[in-house]
Amino acid sequence: MRRQERIIGHGTWYDKTAVEIIERERRLGRDLSLIRVESGVAASGIPHIGSFSEVTRNYAVSLAVEEQGYKAEFILFSDNKDGLRSVPAGLPESLERYIGFPVTEIPDPFRCHESYGDHMVSLLLEALDEAGIEYTLIKGADAYAQGLLNEEIRLLLENARRVGQIVKEETGQEKYLEALPYFPVCGSCGRIYTTKAYKFLPDEDKVLYRCEGMEIKHKWLEGCGYEGEADYTRGEGKLSWKAGEFAARWRALKIRFEAYGKDIADSVRVNDRISREILGYEPPMHAQYEMFLDRGGRKISKSKGNVFTPQLWFRYGSPQSMILLTLKRFVGTRSISVDDIPRYMDELDELEDVYFGRKKLRDPKEEAKLKGLYEYCWFMNPPRRPRIHVPYNLLVSLVKVAPEGAELRFVAEKLREYRYLRNSLTPDLERRIRYALNWVKDFEEAAGITVEISGREKEAVAQLIERIRTIDDPDALQSSIFEIARDNGIKPRDFFRTLYLILLGVDSGPRLGPYLLDMGKENAIEKLERSVKA
Repeated sequence: MRRQERIIGHGTWYDKTAVEIIERERRLGRDLSLIRVESGVAASGIPHIGSFSEVTRNYAVSLAVEEQGYKAEFILFSDNKDGLRSVPAGLPESLERYIGFPVTEIPDPFRCHESYGDHMVSLLLEALDEAGIEYTLIKGADAYAQGLLNEEIRLLLENARRVGQIVKEETGQEKYLEALPYFPVCGSCGRIYTTKAYKFLPDEDKVLYRCEGMEIKHKWLEGCGYEGEADYTRGEGKLSWKAGEFAARWRALKIRFEAYGKDIADSVRVNDRISREILGYEPPMHAQYEMFLDRGGRKISKSKGNVFTPQLWFRYGSPQSMILLTLKRFVGTRSISVDDIPRYMDELDELEDVYFGRKKLRDPKEEAKLKGLYEYCWFMNPPRRPRIHVPYNLLVSLVKVAPEGAELRFVAEKLREYRYLRNSLTPDLERRIRYALNWVKDFEEAAGITVEISGREKEAVAQLIERIRTIDDPDALQSSIFEIARDNGIKPRDFFRTLYLILLGVDSGPRLGPYLLDMGKENAIEKLERSVKA
């Protein structure tokens, strides 16, 4: 008999990672009274699903550490001292004149926050709060002004030549062999990336610089020519994140874990060496993840104008469904679009069925992992009892034919007829109907999955379409489905499953005879014809 493999924590990747972090910290001999996990987030553009997923993944690891019995703190470091490198697509062209300025020094084009940077940070925090993420927020501008990184900055400036050598060895870039790894804010023009710090004055805690200009996004940003000095203890500049800022944060905050995107792998490798060799701090344990892509295969990016925001997802689906998207798989690229929201809403329901024992799995390890994933989707505070599960596309279909202004009442009546609902709508089910209402308002038709069907099934579906055209009695239509399946040599159970997948995106649902008529003959025929033509 094969020995049962031990299930760690809740059986997920996050639990396994938490154990590895704790074991590593113990080997390093470091204090285990508080284990800090960090996410660094940009403030220069509209936060998107990639920004949200970086936070959820790191936050889940911090929760997993706590599930192992250790105190953890999740640090959200907002780089709002960063300079604006380009104007994100869709934002006013007037922002062009602020290229190179720290984002906290740029006026908010929407006029609702003190600065452009504050506005962008607030969008991410709004999404995190709605998702139930608990974090300690540290803003970069405040960290520099308050001297949080002063000791690390001094060490990096004293060892600037060695920093430059590490950057060259790891990336081939020679820039920091000549320039210090620190960008002062120009005292004349106010830009940050056009300055070149060329001399460190250790007795005065200052650097000397010239505002020469810099290439940003393959364009040359001209400096103003000003020469001055910057006091790093007063926050008059910032470290280069490629050449030391990550390492400085890790040491100053005693960070023990930080996951990162594949696109900054070189920078993380450089900072790991700087942390060890110059700052004398063993860098945090890492995990690398890949980016979300849009349907065209492009990385989701503020500069490319294909931003998919958490706020957009929350219009059509629950925060937990988006958390499921971010947590279910850590490695590998994935294409994502709004069309995926119904699938993740239904998949969360399937996880809930496993969690509450409504659906049993043969493999104990797989069952534990799925139950654990469900708990992490709720950040370890899941519902006490299962909710009412209604396929997303069923709600969309009902909303579509509901009388305007009476959608909630109409859908509730139909759900009672279909035996999904016994009494009045629950708050959760009402929210789901409102998601479907938003979907219909914006897209008009239900999202579906592509269902590959055989020649016999296509013939059977085509016959059903003709029956729908001529039959108005729901019981007669229900009987026709059985009859068509048998006439085409298909098991009725398999034919019903195919129809549910075509119509609802799930493999079960209400009695099809009544539902096909309730959703409207034209709507039903349109969806079925699409599957025949596919």
